Amino acid sequence: MSVVKTITSSQERKRGWSISLAPDLLPVEVPPPFDVPPLSVEVLQKMYHVMLLIRRVEEYLLDAASEGRIGGAMHTAIGMEANAVGAAFATRPDDYVTCTYRGHHHAIARGLDPGQVIAEVLGKASGCARGKGGSMHMVDPEHGLMGTNGVVAAQVPHAAGMALAARMRGEDRIALTFFGDGAIYQGVMHETFNIAAKWKLPVIFYMENNKYSEMTPIWRTSAIEDLYTFPKVYGIESIRINGNDVEIVHAAVSWAAERARSGEGPTFIEAITYRLAGHMAGDLETYRTPEEREHQRQADPLLVLRQKLLDRNVTEEALARIEEAVAQDLARAVEFAETSPWPDIAEAYTDVFHL
Repeated sequence: MSVVKTITSSQERKRGWSISLAPDLLPVEVPPPFDVPPLSVEVLQKMYHVMLLIRRVEEYLLDAASEGRIGGAMHTAIGMEANAVGAAFATRPDDYVTCTYRGHHHAIARGLDPGQVIAEVLGKASGCARGKGGSMHMVDPEHGLMGTNGVVAAQVPHAAGMALAARMRGEDRIALTFFGDGAIYQGVMHETFNIAAKWKLPVIFYMENNKYSEMTPIWRTSAIEDLYTFPKVYGIESIRINGNDVEIVHAAVSWAAERARSGEGPTFIEAITYRLAGHMAGDLETYRTPEEREHQRQADPLLVLRQKLLDRNVTEEALARIEEAVAQDLARAVEFAETSPWPDIAEAYTDVFHL
């Protein structure tokens, strides 16, 4: 017989029982070493458009997965959109970006056509990797996206290498790498922290802490709660932010990017966010309660930004126009993807390397 117990206090949590703790909506306050100037209404409206488009694309993909139209695992970032969009607006198109297998939001935020994103996940020839990569392998070098990665933390040293290459070539480019809280204990992370700090590489380490490593809450595995303090032992400037507020994300990444470009070395950002959908399509989510998810919906980054716009005198009618434009963008993307051809069978023998 299985035993299920809801955690109600830190004392009970330490006893090792399962299953669910309703995490705080926002991170414990850590004074930021940067200002958070208000962005213009025009910029915020553009951000809202992109964030809402990401949400609608991933909702479509979840429906497609439930209908059996997607092969392999698929991971969405519903509830985490502000991290991708705030960072994309704070960096340059030629800056390098690497991220995890949960990377649809980063791909669209960087400028990859949503039709190509959907086509790739569906396995169509018109996808960004010609249908061969699927959900976990978005790539768009034209917009600096150097590949999402299915191996936990593998993209982090890649970004450090790109930062080193940019410096050696005398380019004013930086690298920005995204990873989850579950990656922090991979050995390659600490090897990369050390060498990036030693060589003052122009790289930003961005942790999207959605409070779960797949199905395991971080308090079950981490000896400390303040994950942003880990890189401090390597001499890396490390901060924690509210990753559900796109203005804060934008300010933090802008500050870190300026540090990197001016030769001050790497920055580590722990962004507290929350994954509102399952770890992957089909996830039964037995490791958390419906009440926890509903609690977290109060801090949905789309709701946060929508209210911010209303508070700055953007009308409901103006927001409705953005939402209608997003619906049209989604319809075009879906039509493009669904009417695209499947790869020719001969493609199975291309892009295959052997020694």
